Amino acid sequence: MNWLRKMMYGRYGGDQLTFFLLILSIAITVVSLFVPVSFLSYISLVPLIFGIFRMFSKDIAKRQQENMKYLKFQYAIKSWFKNIPTWFRTRKQYKYFKCPQCGQKVRVPRGKGTVNITCPKCSNKFKKKT
Repeated sequence: MNWLRKMMYGRYGGDQLTFFLLILSIAITVVSLFVPVSFLSYISLVPLIFGIFRMFSKDIAKRQQENMKYLKFQYAIKSWFKNIPTWFRTRKQYKYFKCPQCGQKVRVPRGKGTVNITCPKCSNKFKKKT
């Protein structure tokens, strides 16, 4: 095991994006077993090779930036799915709008007619009908 430690010295190693690429490669391989498409097994090699490349890369700063972009994207997807039950539960009581300036979501009670909305993030004022 000492030879492996010496070989990996100064290299990036594994992270969340590399783990995702490995799982994606395995998932595509499993799908290719059940779907009779010949090129699908070759497509599964792309994320596997990219993941291995990332692990053995010596450009650590660039790999960290890639991982941060992946984590931000993953957080956005998770938070969107996490908020679906809240939106569904309160859909009859509140209406949701996006601030045209900064994109912040603002919750406004339904049935109040046209209201002036002030964004809590950027203090932009806009009118919407509820």
